Amino acid sequence: MKRNTLEEVLKQTGIMVADGAMATELERMGCDLNDSLWSAKVLAEQPELIGKVHRSYFEAGADCGITASYQATIDGFCKRGYTEAEAEELIRRSVDIMVKEREDWWQAEGKDAGRAYPLVCASVGPYGAYLADGSEYRGNYGVSKEDLRKFHKRRMELLWDAGADLFAVETIPCLEEAIVAAELTQEMNAACWISFSCKNETEISDGTKIADCAKALEAFECVKAIGINCTAPHFVASLIKEIKNNSTKPIIVYPNSGEEYDPVTKTWHGNKDGKCYCDFAAEWIAAGAKIVGGCCRTTPDNIREVAELARKK
Repeated sequence: MKRNTLEEVLKQTGIMVADGAMATELERMGCDLNDSLWSAKVLAEQPELIGKVHRSYFEAGADCGITASYQATIDGFCKRGYTEAEAEELIRRSVDIMVKEREDWWQAEGKDAGRAYPLVCASVGPYGAYLADGSEYRGNYGVSKEDLRKFHKRRMELLWDAGADLFAVETIPCLEEAIVAAELTQEMNAACWISFSCKNETEISDGTKIADCAKALEAFECVKAIGINCTAPHFVASLIKEIKNNSTKPIIVYPNSGEEYDPVTKTWHGNKDGKCYCDFAAEWIAAGAKIVGGCCRTTPDNIREVAELARKK
């Protein structure tokens, strides 16, 4: 099959706009996501709502969408009582939903509006997301590299075979897991971006320097962009500079709204970082980001603001 590529979309847009949060939008629609499957639960129970969220981001100006597969793993579904065949079907469904919404939106308005044909980016969340204990923000899994390969391999094959354009390997807290994902992507002749969760202006969640991560991933041709997601907005401009000084790849950033997440209570608290999201986005673009979107607690309105900013560039 012919797949859309990140390079083609970036060439057309200059600045590519990614989408925003999935889970918090589903919660706005009344979904209860206090569950080990998180938004993946909705793939089984109310998949049409996931489609509505994807469509809202395309309408807001997103040039790519990220599938609802972050927490959709064979192990996770089986632990909740699904068969392996059912788990595999639900993982494929995450791509099917977005492919349909992209085409429906494209025919209805995107094509005539002169927009780029959006990328379908298959979310590959970290091993810690399956554990559902907050370890995706620490990276201290205590498992081998081979365990990580086994965990990710089949899910990535399912997502790719379902028709994804590239993998969104996201919220990665440790370099070893990023390298595992890059190696698997390369073996599949696929493409990905890799974005890390970060705890300050220079380090990813497990304390590794983001500069070292950028250097390590530079050699992988299949890694089409490197960046940051699920991170406080005020850390991002500094992190962009660290990546830019150590990599020639496009930089992707899609941070959180600025509120803080408590992985124990699974709740958000505090205020959003002082500036409006669009002001932060302008800083990130000025620092060198080529792909900008939003992660937890960001909305279609935030993405609309980012799109308006990007179109002015």
